Amino acid sequence: MSTLLELENITKVYQSDQVQTTALNSISLKIRQGEFVSLMGTSGSGKSTLLHLLGLLDLSSSGTYKFNNRTVNDLTKKEIVSLRKLHVGFVFQNFNLINDLDVFENVELPLIYLKIDRASRKKKVDAILDRLGIIHKIKSFPQQLSGGQQQRVAIARALITEPKLILADEPTGNLDSEQGNEVMEMLSEQNEKGTTIVMATHNYNDATYSRRIIKMLDGQLLSENRSVNVA
Repeated sequence: MSTLLELENITKVYQSDQVQTTALNSISLKIRQGEFVSLMGTSGSGKSTLLHLLGLLDLSSSGTYKFNNRTVNDLTKKEIVSLRKLHVGFVFQNFNLINDLDVFENVELPLIYLKIDRASRKKKVDAILDRLGIIHKIKSFPQQLSGGQQQRVAIARALITEPKLILADEPTGNLDSEQGNEVMEMLSEQNEKGTTIVMATHNYNDATYSRRIIKMLDGQLLSENRSVNVA
């Protein structure tokens, strides 16, 4: 498998008044196309910061990051935004759905950003909502859905552009165990279709769905092992 994400000596420092915080400290990491990787660690270990950098939502203070063989450090802000829209999908703990939009409109939004025509958008949204078992909720608003249904909508929105990479930040954190397992099964199924997934989680059961488990501490990669559920 080819390398999709490559970080070399990545450091991220936040400056606030007179306080300087090192969120990531000289991280080097390679993630191949089609992998499912879990990042584990306590709050403040750097998991979410690393996800933000991988997803092109933030830039490192130093070091080199290559996304699909493109050096992110050398790209313009417009090029970075375009790369993110085309190739990255996000799934968050709090779903991050827009309450004023119904299910169809929430899932459709990334396609509007990509200027996909209306007929094609409808076909794609209908297909993915049907696949994820929530087509019957197409006109419902987020507040009318259960937590599990909201996360399904969020996953549909993340998958609608057929991205190379899905980044999931505590995707089952607000769900009960049954709903959480359903979400993890959906992510696992998508990974089997070739999508690269990097997930930050506190939940070891969730992490066993991945093929690599990387433990983080104080902004550094502490250890790595293969999931016990992977042959």
